[in-house]
Amino acid sequence: MRKLYSIVASLILTISIYAQAPQQFSYQAVVRGVNNELLVNKTVGMRISLLQGSNTGNAVYIETHTPLSNANGLVSIAIGNGTLVSGTFANIDWSKGPYFVKTETDVAGGINYTLITTNQLLSVPYALFAANSQIGPKGDVGPQGPAGSSKDEQKLSVSFSGDTLYLQNGGYVIIPGISSANPKPKTTSGYGPNITDIDGNTYKTVYIGTQQWMGENLKTTKYNDGTSIANITDNSQWIQAKTGAWCNYDNNANYDATYGKLYNWFALSPTNNGNKNVCPTNWHVPSNTEWSSLQGYLGGSYSAGGKMKEAGLQHWLSPNTSATNNSLFTGLPGGFRAGSFGNFGYMGYWWSSTQSSSTNAYNYVLLSTSEGVSSSAGGTFYGMSVRCIKD
Repeated sequence: MRKLYSIVASLILTISIYAQAPQQFSYQAVVRGVNNELLVNKTVGMRISLLQGSNTGNAVYIETHTPLSNANGLVSIAIGNGTLVSGTFANIDWSKGPYFVKTETDVAGGINYTLITTNQLLSVPYALFAANSQIGPKGDVGPQGPAGSSKDEQKLSVSFSGDTLYLQNGGYVIIPGISSANPKPKTTSGYGPNITDIDGNTYKTVYIGTQQWMGENLKTTKYNDGTSIANITDNSQWIQAKTGAWCNYDNNANYDATYGKLYNWFALSPTNNGNKNVCPTNWHVPSNTEWSSLQGYLGGSYSAGGKMKEAGLQHWLSPNTSATNNSLFTGLPGGFRAGSFGNFGYMGYWWSSTQSSSTNAYNYVLLSTSEGVSSSAGGTFYGMSVRCIKD
């Protein structure tokens, strides 16, 4: 039986905020074979579990699917609309998260599932959230929005557990520490002043909402105190490394100027790099919360990717779905490194500073075939791009 090499999951929320609460949401994944080739036009067996609390938490809902992959190796399913194994989708209380999507797959289309990945569900459609949660105990907010409000008014913020829940065209993002007593901070957009790293590389910066991001991928070979980061070219040494390391894609320096470098997660980890910072002074690697906020400012995870990707096909492979780069983030498909290099031109991967376990950390993915942003937990030995955010 052919082994499954990788599956990259992308949560695409496609439900209208104004409709009656739907009992499903869309999920997409790219499947590849043992030699990293796309598995095209193949029926794939999938078992989806929604886990509560952690990536090893209790499964509150389980279902199975047998989707057919398309010409790009992409499978699309609706979670909540599969063959029920256990649980009741309509009874899930989304306010009692976090929730994680565990994906198990049989590439032969059967039920001999192999665990591929467990991803945190960072946002859910507001209609689902409102249906079973305890938001608005005074009746301020419910599935139909504030009492007496128009549909447009449902885009206003509402108080939730001391934070603020900002509705974003059908999705939401919770921004900690912002409440009715501390209103939503002023937002802005456009380019900011350039910054320079310890190696002398200069980067554009961009304002997105209340955040300031680097508009290019990190290229430094040193921490900001001047300490060198190891350049590891050998694949076996790369996988075994437990301290910070960098490389160029395919160990080809010609990629550096455009795509930046790939770093293992240890280069970002204070525990593994002597509490050094890979980003320029007064900048840091973004956390899950900061990535989630970025997506919220851009309309939610299901549509933010198009606004983050460089438009056109100069660097992205076709079709580069819905790419406009309206945010000026200018995301590029720099690929990744594990035991080998892969997905250059097709996907871009960026680290989060947040770990999911002792051997995995969260990352965010833009795909040529999707307008959304995917999040997953990858091994800390993986090589991925880095974007820094202002302190």
